[in-house]
Amino acid sequence: MSDPMLSENQEEVRIPDELPVLPLRDMVVYPFIIAPLSVARALSIQAVDQALSENRMILLTSQRDKDNDDPDGEDLYTTGTVAVIMRMLKLPDGRIRVLVQGVCRARITEITGTRPFITAKIERLADQPHDPNSIEREALQRSVKRLLERATGLGKNLPSEVMVIANNLEDPGRLADLTASNLDLQLEECQQVLETLDPIARLRRVHDFLKRELDLLSMQREIDSLARDEMDRSQREYYLRHQMKAIQTELGEGNELSEEVEQYRFKASKMKMPADAKEEFERQLRKLERMHPDSSEATTVRNYLDWLTTLPWGKTTRDNLDLVKAKTILDEDHYGLDKIKERILEYLAVRKLKKKSKGPILCFVGPPGVGKTSLGRSIARALGRKFARLSLGGVKDEAEIRGHRRTYVGAMPGRIIQGLHQGESANPVFMLDEVDKIGADYRGDPSSALLEVLDPEQNFAFRDHYLGVPYDLSDVMFITTANLLDPIQPAFRDRMEIIRLSGYTEEEKLIIAQRHLVPRQVDENGLSDERIEFSDNALKAIISDYTREAGLRNLERLIASVCRKVARQVAEGRKTKVRIIASSLEGYLGPAPATREEALKEDQIGAATGLAWTETGGDVLFIEATTMDGRGNLILTGQLGDVMKESAQAALSYARTYAGELGIPAGYFEDRDIHIHIPEGAIPKDGPSAGITIATAMLSVFTQRPVRRDIAMTGEITLRGNVLPVGGIKEKVLAARRSGVSNLILPESNRKNLDDIPKAIRRELEFFFVKNIREVFDIALQGADRLRVSESPVGQETLQPMH
Repeated sequence: MSDPMLSENQEEVRIPDELPVLPLRDMVVYPFIIAPLSVARALSIQAVDQALSENRMILLTSQRDKDNDDPDGEDLYTTGTVAVIMRMLKLPDGRIRVLVQGVCRARITEITGTRPFITAKIERLADQPHDPNSIEREALQRSVKRLLERATGLGKNLPSEVMVIANNLEDPGRLADLTASNLDLQLEECQQVLETLDPIARLRRVHDFLKRELDLLSMQREIDSLARDEMDRSQREYYLRHQMKAIQTELGEGNELSEEVEQYRFKASKMKMPADAKEEFERQLRKLERMHPDSSEATTVRNYLDWLTTLPWGKTTRDNLDLVKAKTILDEDHYGLDKIKERILEYLAVRKLKKKSKGPILCFVGPPGVGKTSLGRSIARALGRKFARLSLGGVKDEAEIRGHRRTYVGAMPGRIIQGLHQGESANPVFMLDEVDKIGADYRGDPSSALLEVLDPEQNFAFRDHYLGVPYDLSDVMFITTANLLDPIQPAFRDRMEIIRLSGYTEEEKLIIAQRHLVPRQVDENGLSDERIEFSDNALKAIISDYTREAGLRNLERLIASVCRKVARQVAEGRKTKVRIIASSLEGYLGPAPATREEALKEDQIGAATGLAWTETGGDVLFIEATTMDGRGNLILTGQLGDVMKESAQAALSYARTYAGELGIPAGYFEDRDIHIHIPEGAIPKDGPSAGITIATAMLSVFTQRPVRRDIAMTGEITLRGNVLPVGGIKEKVLAARRSGVSNLILPESNRKNLDDIPKAIRRELEFFFVKNIREVFDIALQGADRLRVSESPVGQETLQPMH
């Protein structure tokens, strides 16, 4: 906009009722404002000529569509400004330039002509009256004047005379027009100001536009400042780099960045990268070439390229397909574990017949210390592959598996890619330890992330978040380990082939100790076979009297303890060989811990021996029952879980239902409370396996008949007295044998599980398979009047013990 020229007597000028119309493109002229106009269209030039030939007055109104070269009355805003043409200049190209000054607002009431130029009847629009003493008017005027000064300070190009006039204006409407004419507003916003006849409302609207303009100017200044600083820094770096380049040239040194890029290309040329990885590599390399070598982003790109060029793309080891040699290696490292060894040999046989086969995904489930992790190393050695291991215990962040995206500071690939990088092979044996102890929180679920890793249909294109390109995991042999299956997600468990590792028998422990544990501890404690010797009886005594475990860890700790004490004797000057025998163990290890079977040296009323399964293997469980005066309540102690409490309630309900048949006096339960207790109350206990044991202890108290101390039992009970199958039979049988129990009562449906138990152990024990709780009572309870099986509500066959 141009400078304003104010005249006090303009408002007294008489305005004709009909005037020629000059359409304006993308601008609005306000009253009392002087503005230059360039006129090129024929109808506009003729309108100007007509105005000059009459009274020099013309109506200025804006087009709704600025691109319309031939507007008519419908294309124009109805509110415009009556202006006086002050000067006119014709240009050589036919255009004219005019200088106009706004007089007043006017509204088109009727278009009277469109050719050769537009004419219209108009009515003059006056400002609405306002209170000159209004506080709002004064506040708005001061605010607008102050904001104009701030805009000038922020770089707004306002002529000095505009500021002088604005500071002297007291009319809010004219101040609003003056300010609006000097702001960069949209056409619609300018038209809103023109059409607002209330001076206070007009000034308020302009005040809002001015505040927005100030915000834009502040942001523009900030951006300009940052850009200027960046430009100065870039120019300085450019100048310094050229200086450094000149110095390097004088010293005969090459361009380090170019050499680095060439080194990356040389590394990539020797790798079997897939097409996607090559494309991403080239893209990142080109980005590095354009960067300053010392910038932080260049360091991030270098780290990424380092990972891409050091991963084992297509780098595999040859499998050892000699089945006899592989079996020999497996037998050297581990005793027993026939099922696992057989599965590995089957895999090798398939690889021998079919070169390209998917790697199996095995899950070893068993108590601690049975050799799950060491078995993975042995499998890798038997196959001739590299070994990588990842412990998942306590892992809660999904990024541990899939990696972090490169946008994060310190981002790295996930542990899967890191394991392959460390193993320097694309087909290692990859062990995922403790998959049953994976956590989950707001950062994601690692178990769900592992679904892609362990699915042969997906892992050929595993996409790590950091790499951003697919990586083939189909050649990797994944082995997972767990103590329990229950915590593992069903979808995760479904992708794995489950192989259970039960606890070792005492005979197996003896052989393992002789072959592996004793030689290892002798060597680790600086001894030799000439210094120490363990007798078989000593090892047996350690196994049976000092350790009660499914695995071997405590056994190895005790052997190590003996070796350390002998090492001290040797260090103090002993020359003779030390032979460890059973009778000398107390001097090295102290007295043997009291075993729990010592508490059952005789048959007792209300004390039955049960069998339980724990994550550390099988265990023996003693269940005690007693009655006292009361009101027929059932009291349960010993930290029992909900399932075990329900088993106790079912056993009591069965006894009360068939009290007469079981020999329980009438009215026995009305004035007696029954108390069931399982010792070791600090240890939580749960599960259905103790159902028949609780029922036996209860009936022993109710009928005052002792329970045989040489019998242990396991099985779930129903309200009808049926005995249901349970799990963990092998672990429970081994636990009973360790505890010196020779007779076992098992559910009939578990008869097939005896195939998992070594024949030598089966020959030592006597098994009774039952279908109904009455059979259990007949076997376990002593007394002349034994209950007969035929008395059961469900008929059963005669019992036959199995040896």
